[in-house]
Amino acid sequence: MNLVVVNRRHFALADRGGNGIRITPQVKELDGYVRVQTFTEMDAGGNKSDAALPEDDCEIRIVLLDSDGAVAASGTGADCTLVIPSVHLWDGLKDPYLYTAVARLEYHGKTVDEIRCRFGVRTFHVDPEKGFFLNGRSYPLRGVSRHQDWKGLGNAITKEHHQKDMELIREIGANTVRLAHYQHDQYFYDLCDESGLVVWAEIPYISEHMANGRANTISQMKELIVQNYNHPCIVCWGVSNEITISTKNKKDMLDNHRELNELCHEMDPTRLTTLACYAMCGPFNRSAHITDLVSWNLYLGWYVPGLFLNDWWMRFFHFRYPKRCLGYSEYGCEAMPNLHSGKPRRGDHSEEYQTVYHEYMLKCFERNPYLWATHVWNMFDFAADARDQGGEAGMNHKGLVTFDRKIKKDSFYLYKAYWSDEPFVHIAGRRRADREESVTTVKVYTNQPKAALYADGKLMEEQTGDRVFNFRVPLNGTVTLEVRAGDCRDTAVFHKVAVPNPAYKLVRKKSSSANWV
Repeated sequence: MNLVVVNRRHFALADRGGNGIRITPQVKELDGYVRVQTFTEMDAGGNKSDAALPEDDCEIRIVLLDSDGAVAASGTGADCTLVIPSVHLWDGLKDPYLYTAVARLEYHGKTVDEIRCRFGVRTFHVDPEKGFFLNGRSYPLRGVSRHQDWKGLGNAITKEHHQKDMELIREIGANTVRLAHYQHDQYFYDLCDESGLVVWAEIPYISEHMANGRANTISQMKELIVQNYNHPCIVCWGVSNEITISTKNKKDMLDNHRELNELCHEMDPTRLTTLACYAMCGPFNRSAHITDLVSWNLYLGWYVPGLFLNDWWMRFFHFRYPKRCLGYSEYGCEAMPNLHSGKPRRGDHSEEYQTVYHEYMLKCFERNPYLWATHVWNMFDFAADARDQGGEAGMNHKGLVTFDRKIKKDSFYLYKAYWSDEPFVHIAGRRRADREESVTTVKVYTNQPKAALYADGKLMEEQTGDRVFNFRVPLNGTVTLEVRAGDCRDTAVFHKVAVPNPAYKLVRKKSSSANWV
């Protein structure tokens, strides 16, 4: 809990958790036009006048600082537009440049209150054929969804935990994050601004429409927008998630969505709206055609057989609605780092099947480049009380990283091979150290063009390829492998065994788990 002490003449503190300043940047040719609106309050009793001075003898001064602290522009007034010549754009991962707006409330020439807020200047748009564009150039959004809870802590996490999450997301090379299904800690939005991650922010209007809950959805959306309006990382507001799972009053649900959509456009005409539909919400469902953008939560190849159905589904939607911007807001499959298979199959919860699944999905997205955004479900394993799968109750194991953030599953490195420029090489399947086959396939992930495999110090084979390399290795006893890709190295040890290691197989039991959780 924080105690905020201010002068009786101060910037607004009682507007839905906002900080009293609203910054709206635009780009015209090479210059940045930055509208700064400030809101003030007369006293702690809440007698306020929006975008107006509390008293005639008060003045508001605005200064815009560049990243070095030098003055980029300045002006006066509760609602003024300042020009930054040759503005430096917030440009995603490569250059997430931030300015700082300083607003000072002066009374008889003396500063009685001051607020500072960082902001970025950027443009974006979405094309139904070519996907997402940032600052006029194609910028395919490929990233992850995030739940912020940690093992043993739940949501009571510190800044250090948020920093660790950001460190892992940046390592994988993602350029976007869907912050599901609630407003996340303000500090994490700050980290996204600093790191250049494009953000989908949404409210917890999820799974079931409640006829008496509309006022809450409106209140939540107003708070989300007011509190996060100045973050350059956010490009869209999410109005709901999988809302048609349990909906009895369709007319009221659709009307609720229309009201939320109109509210977003009224409060923030600079950003787009979106929602996440789920598998049983068909492409013709009216709820999927209210917002500016739409994405689907589809687990084709996990909950139902047939990875190829992903291509069919997105191509059908794109054919039927060629002017509708389509994305994948959730896709993924369960994987436990202690479960393994030499012949992975859907439903075995093995680390190996998760890699098979994600290898297909990454190629699928390359075949269908019109998708405006794709978000892996999920970056991290997370708690889900209704689930009892994979041998650990109360958990969703679709993460690329474990709940405690200690184990990066093999799929983590697959995505790193696709998205990251940081040179690396990784031998997948190392946790299946005991192998019964006489000749085993060793999979290697790297973003380098060549990989060489050594067995017990001797070169076996060198391959030229693209991200995924497969080597055939004879097994007789114990073999120590080393893979070299450029200056990168990785090692693993495998053992020939007579029978499969029983610890690698999921022991199934009766379960009432809800798969959609």
